[in-house]
Amino acid sequence: MRLGFARYCMAEAEQMRMADRRALLTERERDIVSGEADDITDEYRYQTVSRIRSRLQRLEDDIEALDAHGELGNELRDIVCGQSQDSEE
Repeated sequence: MRLGFARYCMAEAEQMRMADRRALLTERERDIVSGEADDITDEYRYQTVSRIRSRLQRLEDDIEALDAHGELGNELRDIVCGQSQDSEE
């Protein structure tokens, strides 16, 4: 049972490390979509943009979960849009 806890702790640490590296984009993806990365092919740029679009589509489910929590949905809207859903009404 102790080994399971150790694996759980390692998985949690990895998730926290990943969360510290990005919100939606990695630093490398930021460089690519902003045009700062000049060491990639057009095909790789297209693949990167496609992966990002897929993430954007999955955000809808995340927003629904954040709204179910209560305040987190509005916090996200404040950051992204500068307004909460309540202020739109």
